[in-house]
Amino acid sequence: MIFQASNLARAIEAIALAGGSDSAEAKLVAENLVTANLVGHDSHGIGMMPRYVEALLEGGLHPNRKVEVKLDGGSLLALDGGAGYGQSIGLQATRMAIERAKTHGVAIIALGNSHHLGRIGHWAEMAVAEDMVSMHFVNVQSFARVAPFAGADRRFGTNPVCIGIPLPDEPPFVLDMATSAVAQGKLRVAHNKRAKIPLGWLIDDRGNPTDDPRWGVTAPLGAMSCFGEHKGYGLAVACELLGGALTGGGVTDYDNKTQRRVLNGMLSIVIDAKRLGTRERFEKDAKSFLGWLRDSRAAPGHDRIRIAGEPEREYRAQREREGVPVDDETWNEIRAAAAKLKVSAEKIDALARG
Repeated sequence: MIFQASNLARAIEAIALAGGSDSAEAKLVAENLVTANLVGHDSHGIGMMPRYVEALLEGGLHPNRKVEVKLDGGSLLALDGGAGYGQSIGLQATRMAIERAKTHGVAIIALGNSHHLGRIGHWAEMAVAEDMVSMHFVNVQSFARVAPFAGADRRFGTNPVCIGIPLPDEPPFVLDMATSAVAQGKLRVAHNKRAKIPLGWLIDDRGNPTDDPRWGVTAPLGAMSCFGEHKGYGLAVACELLGGALTGGGVTDYDNKTQRRVLNGMLSIVIDAKRLGTRERFEKDAKSFLGWLRDSRAAPGHDRIRIAGEPEREYRAQREREGVPVDDETWNEIRAAAAKLKVSAEKIDALARG
């Protein structure tokens, strides 16, 4: 099925409203999720809404929360998200980080206890739009999904890392990646599409590599692998310690088999690069390096060299033009989630169709 983004957002907004969000938050949640679909990150898009509804009904997600400032040290802030919608909590925290960086040249924000922050690249995009460099280290408290390097058991989440860098005379560099071989939502999407996955993403319950995404979606669960073997594993542990332990938001230290909430902690570092006095040299070197990089011949099977952020911009241009694809299983899950909040499937269909 193909939907226009604006119509799809209205359908998701109706579900968030029924879940107790005020109109501003409902609109924010919907637009954030649809934007993830627009830029090709379906794993962090509207397919998350059924999980959010389960968390709302369980009591693990609380609408309309404001961040609580636990420590205000000027350029150093410790915040608590109160298990509120990450689309709102992340926005509040990032706005604070940008304003403090404008004042002090740098801001370090330790955010704990937010519900799912969504696509972390969204927060880096906010920073680079203000000509700021940003770095984000995030842990994920939910079902343990990922095995440590050399291990066969699930021990932590997909723990993303994100880096945003504004570039001279072109769109920014935005690296947004899970430390697992793939985002967990991509396994859900593949499972819903009845598609195979590449070997190296997932192991079964005996620790053997598998191309069947069900081992990452339905019981008995296997485990996801880290990208880059011990290197991705090292970054994942750093995210757990920085995003979880250091922020005070908590870590994954038990096997949560029942709770539907997804809690994130995020350590963000935002830098006003203009204050460093290196602007002229940075612009010269960035242009020189990127020109050298892109002058490389494309390898067989590829059309050209890209940097982080370009694929998302290409996806967005295409999906704004052609519409957002949603597989039948995901759409049925969204309709069922709406029904749990007394919103009819017919209403959701009508809103999405415009």
